[in-house]
Amino acid sequence: MKLDNYYSEDNAGIRISRQQASRFAKEIAGDFNPIHDVDAKRFCVPGDLLFALVLARYGLSQRMRFTFAGMVGDGVTLDFPDSSDGALDIVDDNGKKYLGLQREGDCTTNQDLIHDLTCSYVQFSGQTFPHVLVPLMTEKQVMLNPERPLVIYESMAIDLDHLDIPDLKLELTDSNLTVSGKRGDVSLQFCLKSSGTVVGRGEKNMVLSGLRGFDQETVDNLVNDYIARKEAYTGPADE
Repeated sequence: MKLDNYYSEDNAGIRISRQQASRFAKEIAGDFNPIHDVDAKRFCVPGDLLFALVLARYGLSQRMRFTFAGMVGDGVTLDFPDSSDGALDIVDDNGKKYLGLQREGDCTTNQDLIHDLTCSYVQFSGQTFPHVLVPLMTEKQVMLNPERPLVIYESMAIDLDHLDIPDLKLELTDSNLTVSGKRGDVSLQFCLKSSGTVVGRGEKNMVLSGLRGFDQETVDNLVNDYIARKEAYTGPADE
């Protein structure tokens, strides 16, 4: 993954175009959420691209927590401050906050480890729908609004036992959906392994809005539409 292809930078800061964000979502994360389409009315930059940019800029710390405070639109200029502080904010040129970062412990700039973690996490995160969310919604008998399916990235955290990791793999360990009226809170727990040994763990949290009663046909249509969008971009999956 050549991250330079997915953003632009000058003295004013970092900007991500619709084309760059959409390509990252589809080609790196395998995420075909329509909110990342070039022509989407409610377009936003994938949170996973911000995650990748943070690791590239600040390195990987043993303990990191990302809190997403707003959706980044087309061409927003972001300030990634030069800071060694444990806590920092990513804001735009008007001071609006989009991402909060907290970090503790040892830090590494090992490019192989950062690449492995970034790719593993982003690809895991991009597969949340339909592979993880649909079974959770089926269990709780709720579904997204088919006219406006909205899944909001809220936060994620990583806790590594150490940073001497020659190879890294990510595995989902648990997933939960808590429903309160039309709101759903999703928590995905995962572990990080090296040569089969657990070397860390993490969690991703999302919010589902506008939930309604479950209807199998409608959910099937949502999934089929998603698969069709993906195949239109990548070609049919191998049998």
